[in-house]
Amino acid sequence: MTEPRTSNPTASAETDPHRWWGLVVIALAQLMVILDSTIVNIALPSAQDELGMSDGNRQWVITAYTLAFGGLLLLGGRIADLVGRRRTFAFGLVGFAAASALGGAAVSPGMLFGARALQGAFAAVLAPSALSLLATTFTDPKERGKAFGIFGALAGSGSAMGFIVGGLFTEYLNWRWCLFVNTPIAILALIGAFVVLRDRPGRPGARLDVPGVLLGCSGLAAIVYGFSEAESHGWADPFVLGLLAVGLALLVAFVWWQARAPMPLLPLHIVKDRNRAGCFLTMMLAIMGMFGLFLFMTYYLQSVLGYSPARAGLAFVPLTAATVIGSTQIAGRLLPYVQPRALMAPGMVLSATGMAFLTRLTVDSAYVVEILPGLLLVGLGMGLTYMPVFATVTAGVAPQDSGVTSATLNTSQQVGGSIGTALLNTIANTSTAGYLTAHLTASARPAEVTREAVVHGYTVALWCASGLMLLAGAITAVMVTVKPPRRAAPTKAPVPEAAG
Repeated sequence: MTEPRTSNPTASAETDPHRWWGLVVIALAQLMVILDSTIVNIALPSAQDELGMSDGNRQWVITAYTLAFGGLLLLGGRIADLVGRRRTFAFGLVGFAAASALGGAAVSPGMLFGARALQGAFAAVLAPSALSLLATTFTDPKERGKAFGIFGALAGSGSAMGFIVGGLFTEYLNWRWCLFVNTPIAILALIGAFVVLRDRPGRPGARLDVPGVLLGCSGLAAIVYGFSEAESHGWADPFVLGLLAVGLALLVAFVWWQARAPMPLLPLHIVKDRNRAGCFLTMMLAIMGMFGLFLFMTYYLQSVLGYSPARAGLAFVPLTAATVIGSTQIAGRLLPYVQPRALMAPGMVLSATGMAFLTRLTVDSAYVVEILPGLLLVGLGMGLTYMPVFATVTAGVAPQDSGVTSATLNTSQQVGGSIGTALLNTIANTSTAGYLTAHLTASARPAEVTREAVVHGYTVALWCASGLMLLAGAITAVMVTVKPPRRAAPTKAPVPEAAG
């Protein structure tokens, strides 16, 4: 039997004996959402063959998910603040499970793309509820650091774990199980949510910002679609430039409207804070690079080196391990004593170095010597970055804004994933085409030149990903100036909600 919910919003969450079980439930749901960002990557070659997807359209299996996820996250976060985080958490779990089952049963590319978009939409409700529940449950600095260390490790390693699980399912079962597996996980998390999670009542009298939803979502969709179409049309094509211009104009209109809306979807004071803005930008740029790495390494290991899906998935284990160590054993232990940027900036430099190391790939690179060191550096750097970002963004946020703040951070991740996948995939394919034009002569062996061209495209894109990581490190060093948690003003409980 669950204990009655406290009516005092400032009551200390540390007295709740269920809080660590609540962390398990939140982490389970978050892991499912993050796994699904990448679990289908390893399965993508098999799904592409079975459903007859083209090379140009295959990226929509990933982009449909991340675009719907990123585009609707602000709406999901605001709904969580208005109607209650536990309710939206449960609703998101049910919808995510149903969409996953639909995707697993897909009989055409369009059906799979649609199911992935539905998954992203329900994840947009689920993810901000999870992070805001975590932020309002753990307010003691010591326990908060431990909880966010675990959460950060999941965020950092979950994507790479998706490759491992996806590889095993694809090889020993079927690629469809990469989607079916979400249903039992969601049911387990749903049961746990009603047993151990606590929440404050929502604000049913408030209204949603519908114009903000339309402007923000349409702007993001236009930009991502523009990047993806650049591959086939070219960067100077009027259609591509028009999409990018329209997307930018819609986002400018979104910001203008948020400054005037009576109940904005994204209260601008959240992003005007220097430290939060720096964290949002850092996360977006880092994820842009990471999703490009995941996509290219998946195809490189299987299509170029000839790895099986399971072996390709296991090749990401060191990256996962390095991320967990960086988040829990280094960042989690040091954050109470050092500034967040003292962890985040070096982390981004390490990840950029790892990306640069991987640009040395050839058609027959040895894993231990030429791939493993780069993966370890990237994973360690991301681990040093994730945990301080999560802790900094959610620190000192009023409960009525915790959902939308969490959603903004998740938006930066998913928008980064959408843009990064579309942009870097376009850069890689364009570079591959250019290499083929320059090297495919009458005396050349087509198969060999084609493999070299593909690897060349990947390395060019990885150089771009490395540059994105370095830019993220520079932004962190300049913008994130918050003091170490133990030197900052203590926060024993969340700021109470304003009346009315």
